[in-house]
Amino acid sequence: MRKLASITLFVLLSFSSFAQGNSSGKTDIDLKLSKLEWTGKKLGGEHYGEIQLSAGHLTFTKNKLTGGTFVMDMASITCADITDEKSNRRLVDHLKSEDFFSVVRFPTSKFVITKVEPKSTNEYTVTGNLTIKEKTNPITFTVKVTTMNKQTIAEATLVFDRSQYDVKFGSQSFFENLGDKLVYDDVDMTVKLVLRPE
Repeated sequence: MRKLASITLFVLLSFSSFAQGNSSGKTDIDLKLSKLEWTGKKLGGEHYGEIQLSAGHLTFTKNKLTGGTFVMDMASITCADITDEKSNRRLVDHLKSEDFFSVVRFPTSKFVITKVEPKSTNEYTVTGNLTIKEKTNPITFTVKVTTMNKQTIAEATLVFDRSQYDVKFGSQSFFENLGDKLVYDDVDMTVKLVLRPE
């Protein structure tokens, strides 16, 4: 009887550990280690820089990505390719102005996952709602999730059409005959979300 009780206890403990290791869970991102890089292209060139994340988390069920969100601090936008301080500040101020992201009125943007489909062992097709200037549109892209030394990282590159978010400056979607003032509508974002260790 004692042997049977010991076996039963072992099975129960093993099942409990398995269940805990595969339960649903929300994990916050590390704001210092996570990164978002943007690239905007114009006729004859491009500019790029970073935007800081102010909040975010990912949700996993049985070790599989199932949801999440991240929030962008639009006032933190920087330009990395212009070395002249005055020119750099001029561009950044322009990006924050009403011509582009209207940062005073819309200080944050966000992305919320609405659907996740596994592609391979560590890749997912993610669909979600991107909100900029209080305008929301769906977007789909591939997310790669890797874990090494107990550190989980989710990485993705996505492209959004700024004209869908009322970002009009130099856009051929709103203006004609722009010539060398043309700024392309597509904006590239590379996102690296580093999760806090549990």
